[in-house]
Parts: sequence; C-alpha cells; structure tokens
Amino acid sequence: MRFASLGSGSKGNATLVSAGDTLLMVDCGFSVRETERRMAALGVAPAAVDAILVTHEHSDHSAGVARFSRRYKTPVYTSHGTFASGRIEDCHELELFNSDQSFNLGDVHVQTVAVPHDAREPCQYRFTYDGLSLGVLTDLGSITAHVLRHYRGCDALLLEFNHDLEMLLNGPYPQSLKQRVSSDWGHLNNQQAAALLQDIGCDQLRYLVVAHISENNNCKTLAAEALSAVYGELDERVIWAEQGDGFAWLDLKRA
Repeated sequence: MRFASLGSGSKGNATLVSAGDTLLMVDCGFSVRETERRMAALGVAPAAVDAILVTHEHSDHSAGVARFSRRYKTPVYTSHGTFASGRIEDCHELELFNSDQSFNLGDVHVQTVAVPHDAREPCQYRFTYDGLSLGVLTDLGSITAHVLRHYRGCDALLLEFNHDLEMLLNGPYPQSLKQRVSSDWGHLNNQQAAALLQDIGCDQLRYLVVAHISENNNCKTLAAEALSAVYGELDERVIWAEQGDGFAWLDLKRA
C-alpha cells in the first residue's frame, strides 16, 4: 500500500491510495486540468484511477469530482446525504452508501466513518490492504468515541491540524466564520488533533501526515509544538501535507 496527496487545504484536496492493482482517489477539489497537472508530478495517469471516494460536498473537496468522472469514466462513491446536497451530479457512474458502511473496491477494503462536520452526511475513510491500514481523517469539528474507535491501530494516519484557536479568534475572519470553524461541527484545532493522537497512540504509526493546515489561522511552528507535546521529538515519520503540492508517495510495507 502507498499513498500521496495532490494538495491539502482550503483551496483544494485530493489524496491517492494505491494497493495491489487498485488506485483510489479521495476527493477532487481541484479543476480537472489542475488535477491532471498534479497527478503528472506523481507519475499517475488520470485514467488509472479506479474510483473517487468523496468525503463531503464542500467545494474544496468536490469541485472537480463530476467533471473528472465524466472525462475518465471513473465511478464515484459518496454518501446519500452528500449526493442529496446537489453538488455531486452528472457523474459517469455513481454509487451511494450510508456512512459507517464498509465495502471492497478492487483489492482495498473501505470503511466509511461518520464524522461531525457542517455538511449533509460527511464521512472519512479507513483503508485496509494485506494487513495494513491507512486512516484519512480531516474536516471534523470534534472528537467522538466513534471516531476514536475507528482510527485506533492504523499503520498510517492523515490527520487534520486545521487551526490554532488563538490565531483564528484574533484573525481577520468575520465572527460568523470564526464560530463555524471552531464549533463542534467545524475543524480540528492543533490541541484537538494532538488530544486525538494521545488517545489512539502514536507508537504504531509508520507515518503521520499533518494535513489541512489553514493558511490564515495556523502555521507549521504552532502545529509542530502541539504535536510534539504528545508525539515527542518529530522525526522522519511525520510528513507535512502542503496546499501547493501535497506530498509524494509514501510506502507502507508489512513489518
């Protein structure tokens, strides 16, 4: 199993997961042309994507989904609620599921996980292949027992460190947006993400990807400070997902 990112942040998100003969893309928040350009940098042909899995309907996750699907005849998997939002339409092929449903896509087992976020039926994903598991967990405003249960024991985790609460509250956003981002249905701040890691444990993680960092309300220094309090000294296992170019392929192999 290996995974990579085309970009992570409020301007667009997409994550690639490859295992066996299967290539999946989680979200497509870029234009088709930009997605193609970013895929080329990772050595991926767009037509090789076997399916797109959508987390929710917000444009930084869904903007390019339908057009990419039509151009490359790629099936799209999304929750009933996300489809009902009206933002995931006219796909080449559409498969709907209920959050917390699990299913197989090619060689990969997919577990969908309902999360608290201000969308119609948002979910995140845990992928399993050949005894290895990868968790993708962004766009949630609070930590629930349900989320903790599903993300314990991952070999790799892509986790949102969206904002520093003080930066957000003292920053330029209007009050309504500050309340939305910091609410239980918004995004995880640095301390919340660190608390989640403290609960599920870091020792088993071969990779921890710090993702969906706000360009306006956070910085790498503050995220690293919160993370190191529970992780210890940051090492090569900690990867930073960038908005501009995501991160290159990371390989997961059985010990």
